[in-house]
Amino acid sequence: AAGQQTGHPVRPPPLEGLRAVLFDLDGTLVDTASEFVVVVQALRAEYGLPPLEAALIAASVSNGARALVTLALGTQETEPHFETQRQRLLTLYGEVLGSTAQPYPGIPALLAALAERGIAWGVSTNKPRAFAAPLMERLAIQPTIGSLVCPDDVRERKPHPEALLRNCAELGCLPEQAIYIGDHLRDIEAGRRAGMYTVAALYGYIEAGDNPTLWGADASVRHSEDLAPLLLGTPYPLEERT
Repeated sequence: AAGQQTGHPVRPPPLEGLRAVLFDLDGTLVDTASEFVVVVQALRAEYGLPPLEAALIAASVSNGARALVTLALGTQETEPHFETQRQRLLTLYGEVLGSTAQPYPGIPALLAALAERGIAWGVSTNKPRAFAAPLMERLAIQPTIGSLVCPDDVRERKPHPEALLRNCAELGCLPEQAIYIGDHLRDIEAGRRAGMYTVAALYGYIEAGDNPTLWGADASVRHSEDLAPLLLGTPYPLEERT
């Protein structure tokens, strides 16, 4: 656990034979928090409620729309108007989808370096395809993504490993030839159950009181720029290319 606190790997990544690097989407590959802050504040305003602290909203993004409705309005899934409120939140999100979201610093350079080494990349997310696919299209991240798996594509969502195994099938690699990076316990659980090397993204959307050192990840990084040195074996972060 002490190694995870410093960002050093508990065990080194499987760089020999590495075929694919997989990412969670929100809070790992792409910073989407700014869009959800706008959405939650707008939903609260419609109910005559004052704005919430932006950091509180950002920390809840990885928990999905239901959790954001509960955060925004204090309602629970069992209450009669909850589904209407969830649909309204999703409508508001659709209006701002891809407007301010950006890949985290160092991610584009990392993906380019992986491509130079013949290593594919993909995304395994619990974000519905109706939102994940348009977001990826609008971001137009290069090199092109090799596999996008959403909850619509599988029977069991993360922390079940089904989505990650589907990523591997689509990319033509074995789980032990892949690395999965995520900012939530469910990501690390899914990766471990799939038989992958796992990396905890401590720069992502982690709620107060959560303790990533207990997730059981093989390594952790405090900054997105630290992924390249870990995954490529380079001694320093990559320079962004213009």
